[in-house]
Amino acid sequence: MKVRIGYAPGAREPQREDFTALVTGLERLGFDSLWVTERATGIGGDPVALLAHAGAVTSRIKLGTAVMTLPGRRPALLAQQLATLDRLAGGRLLPAFGLGQRREAEHQAFGVRREERVALFEELLPLLRRFWAEDAVTHHGERFHFDGLNVLPKPVKGGFDVWMGGSSDAELRRTGRLADGWLAAFVTPAEAAAGREKVARAAAEAGREIDPEHFGATIPYHRGVVSEERLAKARTVHGPAPLDDLVPSLDGLEAHLRRFVDAGISKFVLAPVHSPADWETELTEVRDAALSLQT
Repeated sequence: MKVRIGYAPGAREPQREDFTALVTGLERLGFDSLWVTERATGIGGDPVALLAHAGAVTSRIKLGTAVMTLPGRRPALLAQQLATLDRLAGGRLLPAFGLGQRREAEHQAFGVRREERVALFEELLPLLRRFWAEDAVTHHGERFHFDGLNVLPKPVKGGFDVWMGGSSDAELRRTGRLADGWLAAFVTPAEAAAGREKVARAAAEAGREIDPEHFGATIPYHRGVVSEERLAKARTVHGPAPLDDLVPSLDGLEAHLRRFVDAGISKFVLAPVHSPADWETELTEVRDAALSLQT
């Protein structure tokens, strides 16, 4: 099992000293990785820029996107951007992709209509894999056309294990068909177990197999009171659920993670719903609460 920390860009504007304290603290205290979310209309900044800085001030922790919006991006340029980041970080990049936030402002920012996101995604992701692995890509699809295009540099390992987010039935089936791992968000342990089964079944139907260790979940945790309104907005797919099944307190975090482990989930992105005043204190207390589970 791996314990990771999520950086939510909606929480506060990125500041050099604050963000550096977070990422260097993760490395020093033994966490596995840093994962940043994306919201083009939020205040938190660009995920690739954040991870580039994180890679520059660390040497061990892995760097993930949880998750990066794919529809609206140009495949050749994105392939080059992420491969460059991976090479500069010494092969530590872990990309995870999704359709993007369910907000009209986000669709405007990426220049896509809600109804066209799925078709874009399904054409984009296989193209990214080809650009990372092949020297001359020829492709004539509905939206993108390339003749013998070679995108450089290539990732350190010649490609990535690509993870996908999403919790709807359609997203779970798509993950099974296209991805190498699944990262759930704002789900209960029971929902995570059911989602894992659906992803594995879709992969098998497509003649694929997903590594049993490639099932993860973003787990928000809290100190004090959690806004029910904020929680409701995060539950756009599954609807209401008991607070303790979704957002444990820091004191209850270890027991909550054990329930997910029993559900077959072994990678965890821990995301504070509050805005920590001091990352040193926050990370030390999270380490004491959860890192004993890490293998």
